[in-house]
Amino acid sequence: MSTLTRAAAFITVVVAVAGGAGAYAVQQRQDFQERRETPPSVAQTAANILQDAPRIVFRHTGLDSSYGMVAMVSLAEPSGSRAFTNVSCDRVAAWNGGASCLVTERGVVTRFEAHQLDAAWQESSSRPLPGIPSRTRASADGTLVATTAFVSGHSYMSTGFSTATEVREVGGGRDWGNLEDFALVLGGHRVDPADRNVWGVTFVDDVTFYATVDTGGKTYLVAGNLESRTLTSVTTTAECPAVSPDRSRVAFKVDVDRGRAIVWQLAVLDLASG
Repeated sequence: MSTLTRAAAFITVVVAVAGGAGAYAVQQRQDFQERRETPPSVAQTAANILQDAPRIVFRHTGLDSSYGMVAMVSLAEPSGSRAFTNVSCDRVAAWNGGASCLVTERGVVTRFEAHQLDAAWQESSSRPLPGIPSRTRASADGTLVATTAFVSGHSYMSTGFSTATEVREVGGGRDWGNLEDFALVLGGHRVDPADRNVWGVTFVDDVTFYATVDTGGKTYLVAGNLESRTLTSVTTTAECPAVSPDRSRVAFKVDVDRGRAIVWQLAVLDLASG
């Protein structure tokens, strides 16, 4: 076979492969569009039925026309009818009378924003986020809200990731800024590591909260105090805490195989007895 013949055969194969890949991509996009235009298959109810009742608020991730929309279900029946709002969020936290909604505004220049919503799910204020939305959490009475964004890397598993976690009063009041600027006390000693990252805020009241601090390859459960602007370690190997409704316990996840595979288990700490 001559060089010219081999070249022609190679070009034919390349064109065929490229054409097949292109057709596959087009078909996948069409299938995706069809799914996104399909109404949700879950049972639905009106939002006002659940608005003032005990409820669970979350981001709908069904591959349908309501993907990314904020939805609600009854706390008494989580698998029951789902009520959809007209709001789309990357992350959401709600309380009686409002919600915190973190969004990615894609365009020529992609922007990241934190929107404050009122009881009718209407935007009442917004502010820029320093990076990709990671999480948001509000205090039980809706007076404080925390936001976390990735300012480098895209997840907590990324090498060299960095977060910015901020606490503010709802309604544009006091701003405590980035929690990395708080005094950090680990094992009873004030430290000032350059590699610290803070995330996972969960509020006890309007002064005290718990959070995760990562530094030196180790994670800590810390108790935060807004008045003293301090973060004080409580225990190690703990991430993403959540305070119980009666404020007597804090749950968090633990990597029980740290350094090898990632194996998460849940742990609960009794705050009175330790």
